Amino acid sequence: MAEALVFDGVVAGYGDAVVLDHLGFALAAGQSLAVLGRNGVGKSTLLETLMGNTRVRSGRMVWQGRDITRTPSYQRARLGLGWVPQEREVFASLTVEENLDVVARRGEWTRERVYRMFPRLAERRQHLGNQLSGGEQQMLAIGRALMTNPRLLLLDEPTEGLAPVVAQEVGLAIRQLCEREAIACLLVEQHPEFALELTQQAVVLQRGRIVHCGPSAELAARADLRDALLGVGGAPRQEAAGA
Repeated sequence: MAEALVFDGVVAGYGDAVVLDHLGFALAAGQSLAVLGRNGVGKSTLLETLMGNTRVRSGRMVWQGRDITRTPSYQRARLGLGWVPQEREVFASLTVEENLDVVARRGEWTRERVYRMFPRLAERRQHLGNQLSGGEQQMLAIGRALMTNPRLLLLDEPTEGLAPVVAQEVGLAIRQLCEREAIACLLVEQHPEFALELTQQAVVLQRGRIVHCGPSAELAARADLRDALLGVGGAPRQEAAGA
């Protein structure tokens, strides 16, 4: 299977601080990858680096055969990288419809297709971004990324702070994207069981380096290994009132 994304010895961080330490991995076209690890090990920084929001000291990132290490963020989006940030960052003063339309690019993902995936957004299409619940904002953040018609979707803690029923709805959408669509997915998650269930491959980070890489199903079946790498039981699922 052809490699769509390659991290080759990437050293990156913020200012003088190094967070990713000679990070290297590859992701095949259409493949899904869980990025796991304790807090502060560089999971979100990996996505920020891929989107061009950190200082890269050495190494390179190659996307579909093109070196994008020094490519501006807006051009990375045009090249097919879709980002769902941890903070969601929906446009508060725009309606749901406007949030989707403002980033739309030609392709299979249209506003109506996003509405079919998230019927709640269709019901609230004229609501402003700041009038939505946390769960609805997360759906909108995912839908907005899809409107760019990406070939790689970056999901940073997509269920953080969501009520269980909403987290389940978001999880079902992510499963559909990972299993049925021709989109590669990078999923950063604090809940290993959830992430491993949705993805094909998994990496575990410690201090900015990969200490484990392999099939998600294999790591899911090894509770002893998960406990050793991530801590006993992983992170507890939050049940915040973010529906």
